[in-house]
Amino acid sequence: MPATAADVAPPVVLVSAVALVDADGRVLLAQRPAGKAMAGLWEFPGGKVNPDETPENALIRELAEEIGIDVTASCLAPFTFASHSYPDFHLLMPLYVCRKWSGIPVAREGQRLTWVRPARLGDYPMPPADAPLVAMLRELL
Repeated sequence: MPATAADVAPPVVLVSAVALVDADGRVLLAQRPAGKAMAGLWEFPGGKVNPDETPENALIRELAEEIGIDVTASCLAPFTFASHSYPDFHLLMPLYVCRKWSGIPVAREGQRLTWVRPARLGDYPMPPADAPLVAMLRELL
């Protein structure tokens, strides 16, 4: 029997993200800029994993490009992951925790950045994939 559109799974998109935690226990959030999907929502920094990359290497690259900080793989602690179906794709997103990096985070791609206390993370509207991670992060921090 031929496959129908309903039988075909949407593509899986692998994105890695990080909860950067500063010395005061705050977490860095980035606001998606105008012109991007889900503009205005707040998310954990990160981005798409290229076919030739590990999630950690993608995160190291994305953090350098997007917010100008240097992170080593040994400072990325795997924490949890999100698995969420959007209309056109399925997102799989490992979330790491990082407490040590070089440089000061600066918005380089038109996004806004803010440091947020764990108890206040729920005050920031997030994409559906990011939102469930907040409760787990609060428990950790």
